[in-house]
Amino acid sequence: MSDNVVRVENLGKKYTISHQKRGANSTLRDAIATTTKAISRKLLTPFGKKIPHPNHEDFWALRNVSFDIKQGEVVGIIGRNGAGKSTLLKILSRITEPTTGQILITGRVASLLEVGTGFHQELTGRENIFLNGAILGMSKAEIKKKFDEIVSFAEVEKFLDTPVKHYSSGMYVRLAFAIAAHLEPEILIVDEVLAVGDVQFQKKCLGKMNNVAKEGRTILFVTHNMSMVESLCDRGILLEQGTLCVDGTSEEAVRVYLEKSYSLAQELPLNQRRDRTGSGRVRVSSFRILNEKGHEEQVLQSGKNYYFEVGYSNYIGKRLSNVVVSIAFADERGTFDLLLRSNFTNDYLTLNSDQGYILCGIENLPLVNGLYLVSIYLSHADSETLDDIQEAVSVVVDGGDFFGTGNPGLPNFCKFLVKADWSTSHAHLFSHM
Repeated sequence: MSDNVVRVENLGKKYTISHQKRGANSTLRDAIATTTKAISRKLLTPFGKKIPHPNHEDFWALRNVSFDIKQGEVVGIIGRNGAGKSTLLKILSRITEPTTGQILITGRVASLLEVGTGFHQELTGRENIFLNGAILGMSKAEIKKKFDEIVSFAEVEKFLDTPVKHYSSGMYVRLAFAIAAHLEPEILIVDEVLAVGDVQFQKKCLGKMNNVAKEGRTILFVTHNMSMVESLCDRGILLEQGTLCVDGTSEEAVRVYLEKSYSLAQELPLNQRRDRTGSGRVRVSSFRILNEKGHEEQVLQSGKNYYFEVGYSNYIGKRLSNVVVSIAFADERGTFDLLLRSNFTNDYLTLNSDQGYILCGIENLPLVNGLYLVSIYLSHADSETLDDIQEAVSVVVDGGDFFGTGNPGLPNFCKFLVKADWSTSHAHLFSHM
């Protein structure tokens, strides 16, 4: 008897995208003309033949994807934005149906996808625990047995009898993960949603997933953190534009992913990148590194001062205020080492009505020598994501003298540089603080 708990065969998922946007000034005449054209196309098309709609496009989020997963495997599913990762997990979780192919699953599945998925907004945290347990096919007695563990892990004791619609995103994630991990599913599916939680809770979740894996249960895990994939997963699946690119060890999948990411970041201009998310009302169009004199630099040096210039195009047609900008640097393993975010210093920016540039100045660049991938994120009032490009560009840090001693630090051990005072005398040390 096969020990496969998940079998995916020639899986495909197609969405129909509409490119027609009827503006506020559309008239009755426009509507009549559009309808008349549609009727004409039908009359002139042979019976039984499908009519392609000029304003619609078929988009395959997944195509011809096949793989098997054995009981007890911990599988990391990686890929760029739009690669099909979340679509795959939704199909495996029975949230959406595939267009082609089939999936065969043995055992109960618990999923942690988007924040709030699987919760009834009007029910309390307590009621949602029992609801999710019932959906998994557990008896009330089985759920009660795990109840205290779930509440303790989620750290929501004070809000247990509050409707979850009043929970913060962090509370949502804590409770959702606690339910999914503690109700003993045979298969646990976790999307990138863990990134919403704080660092301590993320560590707690990783520890729990390790325990779940040791108990022989199966985990499918989506993340952009390559170090996490290598440390937690024994197998990696890399998706690229909806197709299966690599199915091998986690190290092999990560290596190919990073190679492709650096290649894309170097070759394709930002205004041509399609692997982005957000409303698109404002989009990043360029990125440059400038020195203190305003001249462009190709290579960064530790300890020097720079400006990061982010070009943008505003498609709203009017000035936009309360804009938050993030520039994040990740090392060659996908670990974020430096995050520059405008609202950390209460800098909420106002953008031009058409296009312009955002400048971020940094003194004494604290990164060691190495190759980094820069991700750029724009949001409005820290609520609407305008544009989000992961691994937008690659930059090199080479040389420099951060400490003023000629010592470059230890790039293989730590990526971040900080100056410190050292002494064997309390009096000497505190006189300089």
